[in-house]
Amino acid sequence: MNTRIPDEKLKNAAIKQVDAQRLQLQRLALKIHANPEPGFKEVKASGWLTAYLEKKGFIIERGICDLNTAFRASYGTGNPKIAVLAEYDALPGLGHACGHNLICTIACGAAVASKHTVDACGGTVLVIGTPSEEMYAGKVTMAKKGAFNDLDVALIVHPETFDAASSNALACQNLYVEFFGKSAHASAAPDRGINALDAMILAYNGIGALRQHIRSTARIHGIITDGGKAANVVPDHSAAEFIVRAADDAYLDEVGQKVLNCFIGAAQATGARLEYRWDELRYAAMKSNMTLAQLYADNIKTLGREARLPAPGGGGGSTDMGNVSQIVPAIHPMVAIAPRSVSIHSPEFAQAAAGESGIQGMVDAAKAMALMIVDLLGNPDILRKVKEEFSQA
Repeated sequence: MNTRIPDEKLKNAAIKQVDAQRLQLQRLALKIHANPEPGFKEVKASGWLTAYLEKKGFIIERGICDLNTAFRASYGTGNPKIAVLAEYDALPGLGHACGHNLICTIACGAAVASKHTVDACGGTVLVIGTPSEEMYAGKVTMAKKGAFNDLDVALIVHPETFDAASSNALACQNLYVEFFGKSAHASAAPDRGINALDAMILAYNGIGALRQHIRSTARIHGIITDGGKAANVVPDHSAAEFIVRAADDAYLDEVGQKVLNCFIGAAQATGARLEYRWDELRYAAMKSNMTLAQLYADNIKTLGREARLPAPGGGGGSTDMGNVSQIVPAIHPMVAIAPRSVSIHSPEFAQAAAGESGIQGMVDAAKAMALMIVDLLGNPDILRKVKEEFSQA
């Protein structure tokens, strides 16, 4: 380990290093934005990101965890190991309406700006490229293959319409259901049919009634994907996809069984045969490390942003970063890039992710992460506190 350099000197150097990269990061973010790729097909994005990091002196491992577009980039040796996670998949039809073109460039900017910190304090800083957060929970697969087991801390910042030092992501699992009935002429011989659409609507209405009897943080939502082919034929098939969310895995199991009971009851009431399948990929609830969250809030405040700390257990969306947070101390802060009137996953948000506010959010978040890495590598007591909170949670 090298001779200790004062934290403030390292922090000033980190900020200057992000500023020095600003134009390069902006070009990279806009290039990825202009070439949106869906989950597990992010060939261009992963290629551009790894090329950038390799040029900056990082050792690159491509195609990790048997995922073609996943990667691991590292600088330094030994412990502690601080990872900044990158997402770069786009939404089908909407492009980068979730701002993942900024998440990956935030990660690159923060990691490259932390090279001086690693040189001074020791340890390792990594960028781990995690494909397909939106559609296929890439981090779940990577977690099962041990991609995060050797880390001390995992960090990621997500674009939003507000600034927050942590987020409350819900545990989540998809349910796929089908009813099989019997077709018949809807007017001449309805008594000979078994209406699979009626079964689905009974279940749908049952779920509507169930919603008032579950915790306020839980969510149930879904769509009917098949309801028949002709109005004068009793539908012999119906299908739907539902998503069940809850603040923890135990309550997700409980609500999931209640939802499934709605479909079982509808099958018994109509005589239609039910087939169902729970998705094997399950998003875990976010286990936010509040020591890390406070550290993020303190550092980004020096850049002129107030990042709130949400109360534990609140509602929200779901992310496969939750699965990472069950393995290693982690946070998932938000950085504002658009007004509160703009909805994430909208064309307006996609526009913001390529606009001036998006680039400024990228720069501020990269600086905040680089400043955090100074604290984590330069102050063993802080990292010890982070780990103690994680082990006790």
